[in-house]
Amino acid sequence: MEILIAVGILGGLGLIFGLVLGAASKMFYVETDPRLELLSDALPGANCGGCGYAGCAGYAEAVLAGEAEIGLCGAGGNESAKAMAAIMGVEIGEQTRRVALVRCSGYLGVDESGKVTGARRKAEYEGFKDCLAASKVGGNGVLACKFGCLGYGNCVKACQYDAITVVDGVAKVDSEKCVGCMACATACPRNLIIPVAYDKHVIIACASHAKGAVTVRGCSQGCIGCGICTKICPHAAITVEKNLAVIDYDKCTECGLCAAVCPKKLIASPVDTPEEILAIVRASMKNK
Repeated sequence: MEILIAVGILGGLGLIFGLVLGAASKMFYVETDPRLELLSDALPGANCGGCGYAGCAGYAEAVLAGEAEIGLCGAGGNESAKAMAAIMGVEIGEQTRRVALVRCSGYLGVDESGKVTGARRKAEYEGFKDCLAASKVGGNGVLACKFGCLGYGNCVKACQYDAITVVDGVAKVDSEKCVGCMACATACPRNLIIPVAYDKHVIIACASHAKGAVTVRGCSQGCIGCGICTKICPHAAITVEKNLAVIDYDKCTECGLCAAVCPKKLIASPVDTPEEILAIVRASMKNK
């Protein structure tokens, strides 16, 4: 009998609590815009933070509130952007695919003559494999260049798409796998990684703002800010800012002239500029 009474009391309490919770849910119910769930579903769910928000849900809420523009999701690309635009009832142009670029050639090794190529090492680090930890050793890390890639893989750990690896001591991005979320850039303690358009291939793999003489002592491949590239560019697409050459990809036509004249052979280009064209351009530069 006592057991039945206890069961009845518990059942009664459960019924009362259920009614109270049901009433509270109706009283405090906040109607949500059905588009929010659709916007969230249009995103890849990577929660990488590349859009500038804590996760996909946060970005979806910002778009719905009109606080963020559509197209910030690098991981979702054009597919996500178009889906979100359709949900919001707006039109959006084709999105430029962006991928990460590591602005460092790194320690390339020793050539046949025994000369060190790339960033020079001033010490060996055997501690915890972490770029931030390694950067605290010996002043600015194990490299003579304080802007160089340390190669301990913080960016690799941050990438969810297996798009970045450390090769011969320097991080390298596989542009075919990279979705442009830039989680690697956030993880890099030296701010070496920047986004560039996927279809742009003229790149400057250096982030050094040191003066030319200092750069030469630290790296055989570093930009010395000589400005030869700026003088030869017919489209004013390259400038020297704080001792470092910087490309304006909105102006760059990938003619390859800057790469051809760079004395450090630092600028990568898909174009091999014929010598006769170089001669004409150099002559025109002298006549200015």
